[in-house]
Amino acid sequence: MSDRLCEGRVCIVTGGGRGIGRQHCLELARQGARVVVVDPGVGIDGGTTSEDPADAVVREIHENGGEAVADQGSVADWTACARMVRDTVDRYGRLDAVVNNAGILRDRMITSMSEDDFDAVISVHLKGTFQMTRHACDHWRSVAKSGGDSRGRIVNTTSGAGLKGNVGQANYAAAKAGIAALTLVTAMEMARYDVTCNAVSPVALTRMSATISADTGPTVSDDGYDPLHPRTTSGLVAYLASGASGWLTGQVLRVEGDTVIRMAGWEQTAHRYTSRSGGYLEADELVTGMRQAYGAFPTGLFSALK
Repeated sequence: MSDRLCEGRVCIVTGGGRGIGRQHCLELARQGARVVVVDPGVGIDGGTTSEDPADAVVREIHENGGEAVADQGSVADWTACARMVRDTVDRYGRLDAVVNNAGILRDRMITSMSEDDFDAVISVHLKGTFQMTRHACDHWRSVAKSGGDSRGRIVNTTSGAGLKGNVGQANYAAAKAGIAALTLVTAMEMARYDVTCNAVSPVALTRMSATISADTGPTVSDDGYDPLHPRTTSGLVAYLASGASGWLTGQVLRVEGDTVIRMAGWEQTAHRYTSRSGGYLEADELVTGMRQAYGAFPTGLFSALK
């Protein structure tokens, strides 16, 4: 018996031609998966280019003895997403996992962001994740209803911007926060079909992150370990795409170098204010009441508003 976690499994990876997505494809193949590398070869902002990174990754996987096929479809296209799932099942007779990693950036301050800037990022990140998830889940539900073994795996990609916000990234942060929420709902709805859905939040230097900050963070160690290498999340992605992770769903997991961190969402805190009357909260009492709820005034970003 093979000790590779994804032996014989079939995985679709969107945005698989470069950076983090490329590393996911290579690791999944190394773990025995047959990989569908989805990447239309667009630029960081979603514009067209003459590049074909999906085919390059497929060649690399083949050279290493793995099995893969390229698909240049766009996750922003509903019909293309349905076709990707259908073609994968037709080719391999099954689909085991979808890794939603495709993304673009159009960073602007809110006052400079255009409607197209917002829509384009939402379309690729959030809508693209939903569309691939929807069509894959429809397949797995059909398999389960026909008495087959579904047990699909969905691995989404969120980010620190989506979990905590980031200046100049209203579109990207909104999309990534939406992906975290979509992960929770998908996990709830698909549990009855033994389909899991989790999200990863990578910390890595890629062509996308390089446009945000010039800070390269920790340096590479003498043994070649780079805590900001695009591959840092790929081991976790391969695990989440494998049969071994069936017990885990509805989670957001952040990877910082050699550490995986379980994230918690919007949880209630002990800080609160209760109406003096025991009835409706009145606006005038909240002038002091809200300060009490925050211990005089909130710290951090919003303290500047005092």
